[in-house]
Amino acid sequence: MSDLNTDTRNSDEHPTLLLVDDDDAFLNALAMAMRKRGFLVTLANSAETAFEHAQTDPPEFAVVDLKMSGNSGLVLVRQLASLQAGTKIVILTGYASIATAIEAIKLGATHYLAKPVDADEIVAAFSKQSGNEEIELSHNPLSVDRLEWEHIQRVLVENDGNISATARSLNMHRRTLQRKLGKKPSINPTII
Repeated sequence: MSDLNTDTRNSDEHPTLLLVDDDDAFLNALAMAMRKRGFLVTLANSAETAFEHAQTDPPEFAVVDLKMSGNSGLVLVRQLASLQAGTKIVILTGYASIATAIEAIKLGATHYLAKPVDADEIVAAFSKQSGNEEIELSHNPLSVDRLEWEHIQRVLVENDGNISATARSLNMHRRTLQRKLGKKPSINPTII
């Protein structure tokens, strides 16, 4: 797949959607599903390529993967929000954390969803205008592994994603931190 792929339909008839993920299979499957829902879809495999395209044609909607090679999805969210404040942005991640969810919203994301996710959930997230005070609260405390993951994510965000600086802040060897970041934490789905 090329690094950038755009529909050729008339954009006046369909809302524009920028999909950004470095997983080609997921990207293509999601693109097909979103086209069926009436979106004019542009694909990008990296935050850098997505931002280049958005500079010439800012999208109405964007779905951005959080963790990609090169710039992270958080960098792209900030860039997209600075181009056009009305762009509705949904962050997707397989590595959900409270710290990154908060940062994504602060930077301009409309919503934050943990993978796996389907197209209907994404479309619903685009239309969310406010939080849900009726959401069920968990009565279970976070596991020790989850607490560690959240702390690492918060320090990583504070260090702008710099692994070396984060390892120094945590008084941890860089390779140990990389190993911990490579593992997914145990997630209590009622929390995220």
